[in-house]
Amino acid sequence: MVNTLLVVVCGLSLVVWLVQEQVAGRPAEQEPGWSRLAYRLVLAAWLIWLAAAVWIKDGDFAFVLVMLTLLAGVIVLLDRLWFARRRAGRREEGARAEPREIAEHARSFFPVLLVVLVLRSFIVEPFQIPSSSMEPTLEVGDYILVNKFSYGLRLPVLGTKIFEVGEPRRGDVIVFFPPDDPRYFIKRVIGLPGDRLAYRDKVLYINDEPADQDLLALLPPERPVVALLSEQLGEASHLVHNRLRSPAGDFELVVQPDHYFMMGDNRDNSADSRVWGEVPESNIVGQAFAIWMHWRALGELPSFDRVGSIR
Repeated sequence: MVNTLLVVVCGLSLVVWLVQEQVAGRPAEQEPGWSRLAYRLVLAAWLIWLAAAVWIKDGDFAFVLVMLTLLAGVIVLLDRLWFARRRAGRREEGARAEPREIAEHARSFFPVLLVVLVLRSFIVEPFQIPSSSMEPTLEVGDYILVNKFSYGLRLPVLGTKIFEVGEPRRGDVIVFFPPDDPRYFIKRVIGLPGDRLAYRDKVLYINDEPADQDLLALLPPERPVVALLSEQLGEASHLVHNRLRSPAGDFELVVQPDHYFMMGDNRDNSADSRVWGEVPESNIVGQAFAIWMHWRALGELPSFDRVGSIR
């Protein structure tokens, strides 16, 4: 609904601006009443969309960013190529001719929107960790950075890969869309295409070889509930949580071509490929590489104690 409303508001803004420019030429104090009313209608429509985005929360930020950049860019381009010349001609005739408010807003916002779009789509994107499925590596409230070009450049919204860079490696922490789910998830790559995976008694077997695990601690020491382990996956050494009283959930499978098997580091408290299946390569967003802030709730102060690279 939010995305549909945004398309309507963008279209309304463009139409109102074009109509205002077509009938422009009078001093502001002699401007027709309907013109000012139309501008106020546009402002009201944007406020309604913003309220819907905050209240309903079903919008796609990538789509929103693309639409806003596209709208501002179209207005700026048309204004410079066509309407600016008309205003210049009216000024030569002694008439007052100034850009409309919508064009002024577009001119102000377009450079900022374009920079944010390029950075977010092709270079780096921030995310916030909403669940405990990646503990102890990532905690609820961690703010992370995701490298968008680690595995190739993709067009925003469409997700079409336009430039090949590399492929996910076993042990990488990546952001992706699960099959048939529009939400972002973050997990660790366990299985590559063609891998034979097995999980027995909470030990991973990859191509019939067990992953190296070392028990570091039982937490809390007085009444242990969780086993803290160090696990080696390829070149990645990372920490894992196993709940002592949770069932193992054994499985065996072979990863499909062009798919990846994901698991959370909090092995007994993670909805991952064991629940919704393997992730297609086309659903991968990028590699998480750093924590830049920790802020668990609005009632708390942000902390920078956890700042550092993600292993």
